Amino acid sequence: MKPKTAPLTVISIPIPIPAPDNLLQNIQNAPAGLTLAELLAMHPAVARRTAQRRLGQWVADGRIVARGEARARRYLTGARAASTLAAPVDVKADGFPASIPLSFDSRDIVAYVDQPLLARKPVGYQRDFLDAYQPNVTWYLPAPLRRQLHTMGHTAQADAPAGTYSRAILNRLLIDLSWASSQLEGNTYSRLDTRALIEHGQAAQGKAAMETQMILNHKTAIELLVSNVETGTNQSGMGAAGFDRYTLMNLHAALSENLLPNPADEGRIRGHTVEISKSVFRPLSVPHQLDEALAILLNKASQIVDPFEQSFFMLVHVPYLQPFADINKRTSRLAANLPLFRANLCPLTFLDVPEAAYSCAILGVYELTRVELLRDVFVWAYERSTQEYLVIKQDLAEPDPTRLAYRDVIKQTIYAVVTHLGGDAFRLIADSVAKRVPEPDRAAVQSLILEELRRLHEGVLARYGLRPSEFAAWKAQATS
Repeated sequence: MKPKTAPLTVISIPIPIPAPDNLLQNIQNAPAGLTLAELLAMHPAVARRTAQRRLGQWVADGRIVARGEARARRYLTGARAASTLAAPVDVKADGFPASIPLSFDSRDIVAYVDQPLLARKPVGYQRDFLDAYQPNVTWYLPAPLRRQLHTMGHTAQADAPAGTYSRAILNRLLIDLSWASSQLEGNTYSRLDTRALIEHGQAAQGKAAMETQMILNHKTAIELLVSNVETGTNQSGMGAAGFDRYTLMNLHAALSENLLPNPADEGRIRGHTVEISKSVFRPLSVPHQLDEALAILLNKASQIVDPFEQSFFMLVHVPYLQPFADINKRTSRLAANLPLFRANLCPLTFLDVPEAAYSCAILGVYELTRVELLRDVFVWAYERSTQEYLVIKQDLAEPDPTRLAYRDVIKQTIYAVVTHLGGDAFRLIADSVAKRVPEPDRAAVQSLILEELRRLHEGVLARYGLRPSEFAAWKAQATS
């Protein structure tokens, strides 16, 4: 029982909106200038359109200069802009996309990892990088940036039960996140190919079996996260998702199914040395050290209160530790979404994230234990994701309340029908529904179960806990 607390008194405190001179002063004090997103992060109370009008006026008056296009545009004072004519601020080092705005610290990282391998110093896993992080004391994402991310990712379901928003957008999420995350691994499936595979079980012609498996594994892993989002709690009780060994291991197992040379490595701490291609980083190789570091990583992650900080922490430390034989980055990208699912925030889908940008940022973590470049990519990627989802949410139908209320009954009944070969399916459905569903809803639930059985295919088997062999046997019986 929670202790009784005195009623709260609500006091209205006016929030001061920074004067125009303050916004201009921020630009004048920034050596590399500022993007609109960076300026808004410093002043979350300022409306975006207000800031845009001010910036446009100052550019027209000649008080500042704009460099770059779209979101990469930076605003500098005239003197600073003149001093950078030889190297415009929106041009990145070779190989890094110019569309993603970078801080000076991030530029240093790009310049370092862009060097040939022989010019970079070999380095091993630095345990101090993890040990130095103190949950809710250390912040990879500064407070103004976290506020900006919360503003970008806010949804109408913010106060609803955990996972409400992710379930409402699940069909679109499965396609977008599976496709974009797989593209970062070199997968050549198109978005349309991915949709056909996920929605209809149709593998794309001319694609390697590994690519098809990768997409299906992402789908299974996302469904696993969404279906279990309500079970995670952090140690502070503040509502962010908790991370435990079970969640991470099973997430990796789902993503790695049928993709590793040794199936025994699926969902298990690696027992051998791994090397990172195109990097001088050498991960830990002793199993008990890996196990110990992973326990610390998960413990710290579960204590982090802010969902964005928790998300970014997982995006940084899971690939850096390399606890699995392979598929560590994929695991981290999906794990980074769990806190956002739980808080009913827009997901991080990695749509349009260039592989070169992501790889470069990860190398900065591996070889320098620096997060600035990955942070810039994270913020840019999240803004892209939220723009997509805040638009499509207007066209999404609300979840079927009957399907939502009885989803466990539906899934378990479908599992029973498929695995009980030779039984009377209609009788089994009727008995299952009669035991667990009130009379007014029984007919509707039975209809939903029959509908799900009619469209059952290999791409949705994990949703019901079914194996391909069980589905094949049931299908063969139905057609015999």
